[in-house]
Amino acid sequence: MIAMSEDEFAEAVDDALDSLPDEVARAIAEANVAILIEEEPDPGQDLLGLYVGVPLDRRSMFDGYAEPDRILIFSGPLRRMCRSRAELVAQIRVTVLHEVGHLFGLSDERLHELGWG
Repeated sequence: MIAMSEDEFAEAVDDALDSLPDEVARAIAEANVAILIEEEPDPGQDLLGLYVGVPLDRRSMFDGYAEPDRILIFSGPLRRMCRSRAELVAQIRVTVLHEVGHLFGLSDERLHELGWG
């Protein structure tokens, strides 16, 4: 397992978000989504990240109030799967982009085509 403090992990997530184009970052900021880091997914889940919510392409102004969507990044599985700090930072970026892609309504198939896991 790669050692990385919570602050360093959060910084890697922030760096991944900062790498997004301004218009994408603006859409995320306006989308009512919380980006959270958790140690582990629920028991029985084999996940690096998870998007929970209604994708932007399926939302309607008639939906009314909804709880914030969530993007969860799981530090434990990510730290266990990587062999180096550089690989971990790269995989954090891929995972963040993958989950942000789900926010925008992209399928797993399309995300894999784009190289986002």
